[in-house]
Amino acid sequence: MSKIIFIDVDGTLVDYDNVLPESAVEAIRQARANGHKVYISTGRSRAEVYQEIWDIGLDGMIGGNGSYVEDNGQVVMHQLLTPEQSRRIVDWLHERKLEFYIESNNGLFASENFETRGEPVMQEYSARKGQDNAAKMTVRQAFPEMIFGGELYRDDLNKVSFILESYEDFLAAKEAFPDLQAGTWGGVGETALFGDLGVKGITKAHAIDELLKHIGGRIEDTIAFGDARIDIPMFEYCAIGVAMGNGGEEIKAMADFVTDAVADDGLAHAFQRLGLIG
Repeated sequence: MSKIIFIDVDGTLVDYDNVLPESAVEAIRQARANGHKVYISTGRSRAEVYQEIWDIGLDGMIGGNGSYVEDNGQVVMHQLLTPEQSRRIVDWLHERKLEFYIESNNGLFASENFETRGEPVMQEYSARKGQDNAAKMTVRQAFPEMIFGGELYRDDLNKVSFILESYEDFLAAKEAFPDLQAGTWGGVGETALFGDLGVKGITKAHAIDELLKHIGGRIEDTIAFGDARIDIPMFEYCAIGVAMGNGGEEIKAMADFVTDAVADDGLAHAFQRLGLIG
């Protein structure tokens, strides 16, 4: 029976240095040749899914942590922030003097001083992920196609990420925008580096449900791969959840089994264990 496979990107398909293991590429290609469908399911917006990933060969993607669904080039669902919500967020962040970047399928757009303020934050984020070059990481390396000096009032936004000067900034954002989904990333609780604001009620699980309706797929045929807390709804929804060896303890506790780390061919080993490839 053919399976429908959903793979998170950062920390699952690619390692924290953004390296894509050749074993993962070959495993996905072989699985698709065996009749299985493979989608990425990521927090990235479509503009952050670079050609190297599409060149693997995929059936489509879930992006923005569930706000966007694409199947074989067809947009199945795309839930955007309204222009009014987008403007309110930008104005609020400016007033609070927080640097940010806005995410759309047409690109990532940085606030006026994000490149400067973001450098030490991305270095800290990289260090926490164990990257070798963390101390030299720049914003342009972390976000190679980010647009600087672009229009910040937009009508095509999936979500907005902003640097937390303190945890109070996240709590204030949650209070200021009850109509939006407020979250953090780059750490847990007080250690979080970024806050984000997006469409309320969006999860990877909801996006998978919409995709299965579109393709006529069955939940019992689904397999999810992830490494972080954001992937928990996907694990709860899918028939099988596989955590990466480099993943957090919360996601490992939710998994049906834990495979090796990304850099240790974990994806390919799990594909073999599940009988997706020979």
